[in-house]
Amino acid sequence: MSGAETTESPTGRFRTTSAEPGPVLAVLAGVAFWGWLVTRWLNDWVLARIGVGPGAGENFVPRGPFDAAAASVADVSAGLGVVGLPIEWTATLLSTVAIAIDLAPALAGAAWYTIVLTSVSIILGFFIAVPLAVLRVYGGPLKWLALAYTELIRGTPLLAQLFVLYYGLPLAIWLQDAPLVGYGSIPEQAFWIAIIGFTINGSAYQAEYIRGALESVDEGQLTAARAVGLSQYDGIRYVVLPQTLRYAIPAWTNEVVYLIKYSSLAAFITVPELYYVASDIAAQTFEYTAIFGLLAVVYLGIVLTATKLMDRVESRVAVPGIGRAEGRKQGDA
Repeated sequence: MSGAETTESPTGRFRTTSAEPGPVLAVLAGVAFWGWLVTRWLNDWVLARIGVGPGAGENFVPRGPFDAAAASVADVSAGLGVVGLPIEWTATLLSTVAIAIDLAPALAGAAWYTIVLTSVSIILGFFIAVPLAVLRVYGGPLKWLALAYTELIRGTPLLAQLFVLYYGLPLAIWLQDAPLVGYGSIPEQAFWIAIIGFTINGSAYQAEYIRGALESVDEGQLTAARAVGLSQYDGIRYVVLPQTLRYAIPAWTNEVVYLIKYSSLAAFITVPELYYVASDIAAQTFEYTAIFGLLAVVYLGIVLTATKLMDRVESRVAVPGIGRAEGRKQGDA
């Protein structure tokens, strides 16, 4: 038996749901990952301040027993030669767990910077990208301004843009003198400059995704909107864009994943995000393999979560016939 079940959907269509263990394991992994992150943030930002729990930045469990177990298993493995290779792997695993215990508080704090940097940049970039895309398609002579902006940003490295914003312009000085910046839980000026840089960079890519989706909408729909009395602006606003933004969601997912990974470039202007913290600790401990392996796990957890969330958004806003790809197929039928 495959374990598959057939159920009736709210639309009356029958669909097959899988009882395979993969989705269940994925949900459990997600719960464990976000349970750790949220618990860590709650402890460091709330409980530690009122004297509850192990304290901000302190380990939930002691590292010592895992180090001792790893050393004991390694001694046993050394006496067995080649035969002891699987035991040596066990020692390596125990040693990695010990490193993970030590690294967990720092990675959780850095993950917050990475998540906020990515989320805020995507949202702010969206409000720049939509007018840019509309100008590219319907802007007449103004489309050249949108094209120049897009090509300038896409044609230059993100790292160079961050360096210009941080070192070449007086933004860092202005932000340093701004009230509250760098005080308490408010990040330093480098973080805000990184948000500006990622917003500008992301808006150019988002604009191209939206432009492609705009051009996929039948021109006749805008003509029909004009025929019923809507202005060109209202036709774009109420007829074309609602379809366009749905079409662009898969490309947006790609942009979100891109920004999550490339947020590591913010480390070069001293933003304490994931890569910055991990590389700093690795440089002190020389445990590069284990630390960057754990770093990859955290990035993967954030990326898979973002991908799943975007998939859920796509499903929620899909309209049969004009929504996601499968919806369009239904419309064709």
